[in-house]
Amino acid sequence: MDWVPDLRQLRAFVAVVEEGSFTLAARRIFVTQSAVSHSLRTLEEQLACRLLDRAGKRVVVTAEGELLLKRCKRVLFELEHACRDLDGLRRWGQTRIRIGAPHSLCHFLIPSVLREFRDCFSRCEPVIEAGDTTLLLDRLSNSDLDLVVGLKPRGRGDDGYRPMFKDRLAFVVSPFHAWAVDPASKIRTMNDQQFIIYAKATETHRLIEDWLDQKGATEKKSLVLGDMQAIKEMAKLGIGVGIVAPWVAAREIEDGSLKVVEIDEPKIEREWGVFHSPKRVPSLVEEAFIGLCEMAFSAMPATLTE
Repeated sequence: MDWVPDLRQLRAFVAVVEEGSFTLAARRIFVTQSAVSHSLRTLEEQLACRLLDRAGKRVVVTAEGELLLKRCKRVLFELEHACRDLDGLRRWGQTRIRIGAPHSLCHFLIPSVLREFRDCFSRCEPVIEAGDTTLLLDRLSNSDLDLVVGLKPRGRGDDGYRPMFKDRLAFVVSPFHAWAVDPASKIRTMNDQQFIIYAKATETHRLIEDWLDQKGATEKKSLVLGDMQAIKEMAKLGIGVGIVAPWVAAREIEDGSLKVVEIDEPKIEREWGVFHSPKRVPSLVEEAFIGLCEMAFSAMPATLTE
């Protein structure tokens, strides 16, 4: 079958199915109802099959129509994004970019990336949404975000994902804590400690809880805080042992207000990266943001010795 699709026919077909009405479909695509009817009739003739069953005002999709609908929506989706990307190229960044990132990155990485990004795309409007990576990925899949910078959840594939950075969590304690004086003592005093860990329903929290379960260090209930700065302040005051990435506490480690103590095997390791929709290729603006994130991550220490 030699069939050259007409975009007007495809748009009319998708509109009728989604609106459930020829009249509403005509309003949606700004044509007359007779034009919609003609497009659908011609499309069915060209394909030699019935796509819709019409029962009075009701429109029901046939099996053939369901198959075509799936393909049509994919084609129209790609064309819309191609137009958007071409428009972005013409206007050099006169677009909006919606970024999701966890709170820790919003404090320690995203500001420097945004500064560089604004220098390159001064007319682009970046919108940042902070939250747990898992929740942000749900918003990405719903097209509410363009990119997500965050932790790779366990079990997630690499489709639509760019790996950037790996780090390793560590204990942070007051300089006067017993572990700061004698790190070897942590093995025999593990169960005596009040651990201070990051917010529930986050990938970091899940990793730490799994590690504590493996070590059997669950006699004291962990103190759970939703802010990394609060965890560091509590550790400084000797209230407990914080579990954070060394780069989060780099300033406090440097000035001596916190001491870092390595976590014994098994290590608590994480992978960070940038997620985009697997349904499309990132635009020029999005690729620029991804590249700047890669540069920023490359400057961060992953472990205590770096």
